[in-house]
Amino acid sequence: MLRQPLTRRSLVRLGGLMGVAALSPALGGCITDGLTTGTAIPEKQSALDVMPVLLVATTRKPVANGPRAPYFGSERGKGLSFAEVRLSPPDRSLIGKVSSVVTGDWTIGEVPKIESGAGAADAFAQAALGRDVLIYVHGYRESFESAAISAARLSDGIRFRGVSGLFTWPSAAATFDYGYDRESALYSRDAFEDLLKTLASSPSGGRIHIVAHSMGTLLTLETLRMLRAEAGEAAMARIGAVVLAAPDIDFDLFANGVRRLGPDVHKITVISSTNDRALELSSTIAGGVVRAGAADRARLEELGVRVADASDYGGGLINHDLFLSNPEVQGVVKRSIARAGGGV
Repeated sequence: MLRQPLTRRSLVRLGGLMGVAALSPALGGCITDGLTTGTAIPEKQSALDVMPVLLVATTRKPVANGPRAPYFGSERGKGLSFAEVRLSPPDRSLIGKVSSVVTGDWTIGEVPKIESGAGAADAFAQAALGRDVLIYVHGYRESFESAAISAARLSDGIRFRGVSGLFTWPSAAATFDYGYDRESALYSRDAFEDLLKTLASSPSGGRIHIVAHSMGTLLTLETLRMLRAEAGEAAMARIGAVVLAAPDIDFDLFANGVRRLGPDVHKITVISSTNDRALELSSTIAGGVVRAGAADRARLEELGVRVADASDYGGGLINHDLFLSNPEVQGVVKRSIARAGGGV
C-alpha cells in the first residue's frame, strides 16, 4: 500500500476540489444503475418550485441575536435544532438562466424561526405532514448556506414532488479542518437517528428518502446502522431510497457498515467514480486506503448495493458532485426514489 505524506499543498488542493462544483455537460448515452437505463428528467415543476420551503434539522449552533444570516455557524450545538427555510427560486427566464452562471440560482430568503431542544424532531415531522420527504446530508467543507442551496438544487433538479429537507452538521467550511468535519459528522449521529426515528414513527405515513454526499455518507451509514439496531425493521420499513453519492468512507469501514444493515442493503444506491479527484486526495489523508466512492464497481456490487458508475460522466477536473450538475447522474437519484415508491 502506498502511503504519501500529507502536505499543506495537498490540503489546499483537497479544499479546492471538494468545494467547487464539477462543471460537466450531459454526455451522450445513459448511465446505468444496475437495473434500468436512464432517460432525461421530465420538465415539470418540483414541489419546491411551487412552495419554496426547505425543512432543516441541524446540529449546528444557531447564531446569536435571533434568526438572521448566517443563521447557523460551524460550532456544535447542544442537540437538534429545526428551522423552516424560505427560499428564493431562480429566475426561469432566458436572462435569468444566463445570469445564474455568475450569480447563482437558489438563495435563502429568510429563516423566520428556529426551534432548538427536545421538540425539534417533532416540529420537523409535523411540518412534513405525512408526505414523502427527501433529506439531503451534505459533505465536507460546507456552510449552512451552501448546504441549503445544494439541497434545493438536488430536489428541484430531480423534480421531487414531496417535502424537501436538509440535515446539516457542523462543518467548519474551511480547507484545513477535514479532521474537525469528520468528528462533527460522527458527533451528529444521535441527533440524526432521533430525527429518523421520529419521522418513522409518525402515524400519518410518508417515505423517508436520503441522499448523502461525500463525508455525509459516513454519518448516514452509521446512523442507519444505529436505527436498525435500536428501532428495528418497523423503522427501517419507512426508509425508502438511500443514495450515497461519492462516499468518502474507507472501503473496509463501508463494507462492515453495509453488512450490518442486513436485507436493507438493497435500499442503497452508490454513485461512484474512479476518477474522482477529491476522493483521491481524501485517500491520501487516510493513509492510501481506497474510498468507497472510488472503488471498482465489482467490489461494491459484491456487498449487495446497487452501483451507478459515473466515471465516464465527468467533464471537469473534480467529478465529486455530479449528482448536482449532471442530468444523467441526477436521473440515477430520481429512479432510485421511484423504485422505493414515491416522491417523483
